[in-house]
Amino acid sequence: MKIGKPFNQFTKQEYLETIPNHKQYSDFNTLGLYRSLLENEKLSLEEKLEIRDFANQYFQKTFEFLQLKDPQTYFEVSTLGEELTRGDELNHWRIIRENQEKVLKDKKIKHRNFGTYSKHDCGYDNCPYNGLMIKQGSHLAETSMCFSNDENKDKKKQKVQRREKEQREWKRQAKY
Repeated sequence: MKIGKPFNQFTKQEYLETIPNHKQYSDFNTLGLYRSLLENEKLSLEEKLEIRDFANQYFQKTFEFLQLKDPQTYFEVSTLGEELTRGDELNHWRIIRENQEKVLKDKKIKHRNFGTYSKHDCGYDNCPYNGLMIKQGSHLAETSMCFSNDENKDKKKQKVQRREKEQREWKRQAKY
C-alpha cells in the first residue's frame, strides 16, 4: 500500500494514523517524515512538537541516526520551537559532533560517507553535479565529517619538509 501524498501536505490526524501503521506503506520514509515537520505549513508549532514526540516513540533509533545521516535536519527538528542563543546553538552542534563520533565508533564504521556528506550540494539550482554521489575529500565535496581527535593527514609531509629544511640549514652552517 502507498501513502499517496507527500508528508508535508499531511494534517495532524493523518500523521497520527500513518505513523503507527508505517509498516503497511511501501513508500514510507522516516527522513521524509521528519523533514516534513519543518516544511508543513498546515500545522501549528504545538502540533509539530506533538507529532515529533509521537514519531520518536516509534522511530527513536532512526531519529538518533539522523545526527549522522542529516545533521541539519536533526538539529532543526530537535530544536523545533526553541529560542536559541548563539552559544546554545554551538553547544548543540558540539553535542551532535560528539554523538556522530560515538555512533561511528560503536558501529565500527570506518568511512564517513553518509547522507548529506556523500552527495554534492553546492546550493546552485543549475549545477550539473547536484545530487551526485561523491568521495569524501574530493574537490566536489561541500562538507566533510571531522572530529577534534582526527589524525592530521599532512603531519608526515610537514615533518619531512621540516627535516629537509633543518638539514639544509645545518649544511649551510657547517660550510662557514
